[in-house]
Amino acid sequence: MSAKRIPLAGVIGDPIAHSLSPRLHGHWLSSMGLPGHYIPMHVVAEDLEQVLRTLQKVGFAGVNITIPHKEAVLEIADKITDRAALMGAANTLIFGKDGSIYADNTDGYGFTQNVRQGAPNWNPSAGPAAVFGAGGASRAVVASLLELGVPILRLSNRSRPRADALRQEFGTRIEVFDWIHAGNMLDGAETVVNTTSLGMTGKPEFRVPLDGFKPGAVVTDLVYTPLRTHFLQAAEAAGCITVDGLGMLLHQAVPGFERWFGVRPEVTEDLRTAVMGT
Repeated sequence: MSAKRIPLAGVIGDPIAHSLSPRLHGHWLSSMGLPGHYIPMHVVAEDLEQVLRTLQKVGFAGVNITIPHKEAVLEIADKITDRAALMGAANTLIFGKDGSIYADNTDGYGFTQNVRQGAPNWNPSAGPAAVFGAGGASRAVVASLLELGVPILRLSNRSRPRADALRQEFGTRIEVFDWIHAGNMLDGAETVVNTTSLGMTGKPEFRVPLDGFKPGAVVTDLVYTPLRTHFLQAAEAAGCITVDGLGMLLHQAVPGFERWFGVRPEVTEDLRTAVMGT
């Protein structure tokens, strides 16, 4: 009779040393007294499929996928959820006992749960949303906001074609603004999201004029280093309800952890502290 395997999971990226996911999942495993390990793995593109097929054989229940492999894994996966197909990317893989790879995207879930936790009275359908950025993270945000009933979604990106492409894909509720006029998106916006890396430690500042915030609007920044970006500080000064970006990382991890380790974890203040190392 073979002994029960200790469940294994991890995160794959190139690079990977910066990832907070091992600290996050490690906190859940230890605080709940669960057997299991979560391992960061630096994997280059040409080895990705071979590594994924091998991991299943050595006891991995699944993995998170991060940059630059989130699109490529859709070509490898045997089954893809509708939301991963819609996003054109996957961040969570579950390995079947039959050797199959099931790809999901929990970024939209993470975004929505984070805003709901930080702003419990948030009503996305109350008025326009303004979204800065049209990259990979933006797709999850845009899809989520449209699904939640935002009447109009104003979108701007430093290179306009990417924003135009999202409008073409997601429909006419999206209104594209040139980056030079991006500040105008704030006028009357009830929900405002920065999905760009502007304002992140080591990146250029967020230089769009931010004097148009509507008091009482819900404003969130996907950047979480620093936690209180200039973008969020300006929103707070204008009387907005602000939600930092760390919670999106924490909440997007919940469905994967539950599938791999069999217990649904909670996003708590202790977890935030453990992940930020404060």
